[in-house]
Amino acid sequence: MRSTVIRPSAGEQRSPEEIYGHYLIERELADRLRRSATAERGELYSIVYDELFTRVPNHPQLTRVSTPATVEQVVRDKMRLLSNFLAPELTFLELGAGDCRLTLEACRHARFAYALDVSKQVSANITSPDNFRFLMSDGTNIPLPPESIDVAYSYQLMEHIHPDDAFAQLQNAYQVLAPGGVYICITPNRLTGPHDVSKFFDEEATGFHLKEYTITELSGLFRSVGFAHTYAFAGCRGRFARVPISLITALEFLLARMPRRMCRALASLPIVSNLVLSAVVAVKQKA
Repeated sequence: MRSTVIRPSAGEQRSPEEIYGHYLIERELADRLRRSATAERGELYSIVYDELFTRVPNHPQLTRVSTPATVEQVVRDKMRLLSNFLAPELTFLELGAGDCRLTLEACRHARFAYALDVSKQVSANITSPDNFRFLMSDGTNIPLPPESIDVAYSYQLMEHIHPDDAFAQLQNAYQVLAPGGVYICITPNRLTGPHDVSKFFDEEATGFHLKEYTITELSGLFRSVGFAHTYAFAGCRGRFARVPISLITALEFLLARMPRRMCRALASLPIVSNLVLSAVVAVKQKA
């Protein structure tokens, strides 16, 4: 355990005691997932997340909907990136959709939008348009026809998937993408973590971030599934640029060989942070 001194981030409304209680519950449930067999996890993902939200009623994912202005700003920020990929004739899929607010906004910019998640609790009581559909997943399956999606997107999802399931989940994403389709993936960088509630206590993620990745590792995983190529999409002040994965690989190589404190300090600089926290865009080969 790294520290017992809890310094909540800006906007955190919970006390240190409540955060520690959240940590203990999440670590307990995450350990169940880590120890589970593949056959168990089809149901276990939904069970542990539903149990987490029941036992931690002040979890940020549940309380965030009570601050509409904050939620709207988050959605706007994400749409600045997605606007570079969406078009009215395209079909959109969000994996790990959570409260579905982003998917609902995407309905205004796409022909049809699907929201996929392992739990319905966060998205309960939403009002949806005709070109929206919510899909339940067991953590890896995507119940859609092959080649039916043009743009797939996930934000802070990959780190929640059991490492043994990651390849299968990406295979399913690959299969539902149309030729030439893209999967835009954003996940916290392992070199600057941990990024779940265990960040206050541990050197490596021990909560529901079952595995945190570098961009280099994530790009390699996408290529191993069959994606034709990958690139990074880095943003700064609402503007985005395509960046070669090789550039970030070199940067991550240097960061990984620094002392932890120096690595985190350097990675916090805006120019470095914008690169190591880039979206990874995986492109499926055109027919």
